[in-house]
Amino acid sequence: MLEVGNGNMTTEEYRCHFSLWSLAKLITLQAPLILGCDIRSVDNDTFELVSNKEVWSGPLSGNRVAVVLINRGLSTATVTAEWSDIGLNSSVIVDARDLWQHSTTTTIQYQVNATLDSHACKMYVLTPQ
Repeated sequence: MLEVGNGNMTTEEYRCHFSLWSLAKLITLQAPLILGCDIRSVDNDTFELVSNKEVWSGPLSGNRVAVVLINRGLSTATVTAEWSDIGLNSSVIVDARDLWQHSTTTTIQYQVNATLDSHACKMYVLTPQ
């Protein structure tokens, strides 16, 4: 069950929780969404998280790869996923769609990385060019 909106985590922690649910859904195709909050009274941040159409996608086509970078530490850190970490050939060039910022960075090689605050995350769909 997702604890998004229960008031016990920061917005960034909720975003990480929802991102991990979405990734589990993509991998297992069996991750039903059960929200642990009263959806009649969620705040705007929670509503934005659970209504993000880009995170609701199903299995990826076209050799695309989903990746979540999470900073589990207590201070700001750069988190990196090398292509070899996520099953991509080292020569692949990708476009990275940030599913929370709704923006795309083109022509990325070798790795994807982000500088993240404590308990924050980024979720990307990588599309080979």
